[in-house]
Amino acid sequence: MSLVLFVILTPQLIMAVGTAVIGSFQFGYNTGVINAPQNIIESFYNETWTSRFSESIPQSTLTALWSLSVAIFSVGGMFGSFSVGLFVNQFGRRNSMLMANVLAFIAVIFMGFSKLAASFEMLIIGRFIVGIYSGLSTGFVPLYVEEISPTSLRGALGTLHQLGVVIGILMAQIFGIESIMGNASLWPLLLGFTLLPAVLQCALLPLCPESPRYLLINCNEESKARSILLKLRGTDDVSEDIQEMKEESQQMMREKKVTIPELFRSPVYRQPIVVAIMLHLSQQLSGINAVFYYSTRIFERAGVSQPVYATIGAGVVNTAFTVVSLFVVERMGRRPLHLIGLMGMAVSAVFLTVAMALLDQIRWMSYMSVVAIFSFVAFFEIGPGPIPWFIVAELFSQGPRPAAIAVAGFSNWSANFLVGMCFPYVEQLCGPYVFIIFTVMLLGFFVFTYFKVPETRGRTFDEIAAGFRQSAGQGADKYSAPEEFNTLRGDDPDL
Repeated sequence: MSLVLFVILTPQLIMAVGTAVIGSFQFGYNTGVINAPQNIIESFYNETWTSRFSESIPQSTLTALWSLSVAIFSVGGMFGSFSVGLFVNQFGRRNSMLMANVLAFIAVIFMGFSKLAASFEMLIIGRFIVGIYSGLSTGFVPLYVEEISPTSLRGALGTLHQLGVVIGILMAQIFGIESIMGNASLWPLLLGFTLLPAVLQCALLPLCPESPRYLLINCNEESKARSILLKLRGTDDVSEDIQEMKEESQQMMREKKVTIPELFRSPVYRQPIVVAIMLHLSQQLSGINAVFYYSTRIFERAGVSQPVYATIGAGVVNTAFTVVSLFVVERMGRRPLHLIGLMGMAVSAVFLTVAMALLDQIRWMSYMSVVAIFSFVAFFEIGPGPIPWFIVAELFSQGPRPAAIAVAGFSNWSANFLVGMCFPYVEQLCGPYVFIIFTVMLLGFFVFTYFKVPETRGRTFDEIAAGFRQSAGQGADKYSAPEEFNTLRGDDPDL
């Protein structure tokens, strides 16, 4: 695998993928940056309220404002993810990423100057705008990376989106330490740090190529697409790639324009869009955000003197196992890794529930709870973390791909918002047994993945789409032949 990476990863490809993944970093950073300085920002809200109304802010109002500050990011993400198709078809993949940075700059102005202007409204508006930017990025980055990557490395390079996300979260956790920027004087800089990656990406994107698939299939510019492919692949012969794109283009011409409603109406697209939505729901409804919300209190109850450092440790595990997934996804395949991740998370959730329920009776259960959290995070990054982001682009041909990514991303952000808003209340009701709910969900997603999610490793986009077209055109009783059954179920003969 490492030799293959060395041979195929040309400087142009590394540059393009690395620049795109800056958008993933931005998504991760802005996801995690608001958590560490919570008490300090709440104090700022109280001071602002007091200066305006000459009385302290009511606790209920403070809680509502803080919840809005956190949740509005996901609302912006929902808007952004649903708008992906409007940009990528009109302006291309690269230019869409470049244009989206305007939102990052605007968000920095609102968040970075909110303290100076004594306006918590500016901070909330900035969070909404950076949420829109992040929602767009979660569509732009996987789409661009998938379309410029060689078939043999689509999975490995697609995993880099999630790696960028977890590195962003980890950086936010580190920068949020009180001695760095998580203090009363520097927190606006902590929120405004997102300016630097935005500037860097704007400087590098003009040096990166447009997606050759977009140029050939959408713009009919074969010569330009061929020229870019020669640089990306580092070879003199890209006829195989060009031929694959032409076949996909011909198939696209036979299809009418694919809108979002058409994804659900057409039997050809219905199965892959359901698979795409379920994969994204399996990521957010797995309980990963709940574990991170709950982890600080678990570490406190476990006797960890500095829970913030233990949380950072979980972030390190997050990053490390994303790297593991990067190196094994092309060897093991998407489907097996997703299944392993879901089952591992379910088992870890059971151990975490038992440990939290018995924590007051059996002291050593505190260690079991910490191990269960780290295990839960590790299994998430093996499969459910990275795979849904890039496999959606593999399930669809060029025509419906942007619309499908928009729908899948919207589902992801909606589930993220739902967990963020509902988990505190469900946790109060259920206590440590709340993770039983996630265990049941994880097992349900495991069953769905086993029977419905196809393996996409080593297959061209058109081959994968053809498999779904074949499935849609036949009755369920006609899947008795082993080859047809494997296509539907996703079995890989190489595994």
